[in-house]
Amino acid sequence: MKSQTSSKFREPSAQVSWIIASICTLVLIGAIIYSIRSYSVLQEENESILLLELEVVRKNNVNLSQLARYQQSIIDSFQGQIQNIGSTVGTLEKLSKTDKELLRKYSKVYFLNENYVPEKLAKIDNNYVYGDGGNFLIHTEVWSFLKRLLDDARVKNIDLLIASAFRSFDIQATLKSGYTVVYGAGTANQFSADQGYSEHQLGTSVDFTTKEASEAFSKFESDPAYKWLVDNAYKYGFILSYPEGNSYYKFEPWHWRFVGVELATYLHVNGKYFYDLEQRDIDSYLIKLFD
Repeated sequence: MKSQTSSKFREPSAQVSWIIASICTLVLIGAIIYSIRSYSVLQEENESILLLELEVVRKNNVNLSQLARYQQSIIDSFQGQIQNIGSTVGTLEKLSKTDKELLRKYSKVYFLNENYVPEKLAKIDNNYVYGDGGNFLIHTEVWSFLKRLLDDARVKNIDLLIASAFRSFDIQATLKSGYTVVYGAGTANQFSADQGYSEHQLGTSVDFTTKEASEAFSKFESDPAYKWLVDNAYKYGFILSYPEGNSYYKFEPWHWRFVGVELATYLHVNGKYFYDLEQRDIDSYLIKLFD
């Protein structure tokens, strides 16, 4: 009896164990499934967070890039303004050091007083001077242009010489008085300026001649040197001050004035006459007078 009772008692215990084992298995499987699903959800959330973070970073990078470009544009703008200011200052400084009288329309228009003398004068080498030489002077900044003109002319077998250059107020007064005595006031006024109105006082004008033309300036028009000057003088900044038909003095093929390469070239190319330009237009070339 005891053994049967014991046997009957053990059988339910086995069933219970099986049930418990089954439940545990189901719980384990459920836990595993839950864990997998939880991991999957967590992974998706992590991926979403990562994508969000990447998007934030990307936007921030874009914003930073835009900010950097904006800041660079401001820097470039400032640099451009600084350069413009520097250029303007340089231009004003250059203009302040350039004698404004050098491009004035003298010859009965503007007047130079007796005290005016160019700031710097250079002696013209005697090799370029007509006759026995002398203390012929030219504006220091003009000399290099004039020397190149003379040297280049000689290369072309044009033996240009300087017959006159800078004249002071007093020298011009003496010269004009002499012409007036010899030719009379009416005739002298046709070819000689009164003191204070002569381009020679600026130190930028010269009278050319050659050995063949000598002191007879009336012969210079037919000399090959004159034709060469008409075709080439502008390249060195020189213009013919009193061409045929001008309203100031009679035609003077020997008298040439330095006005700078840019202005001389403009006049030559366009067939214009210096004294027909407005003074304000002429003054715009002052900044490049010695360039």
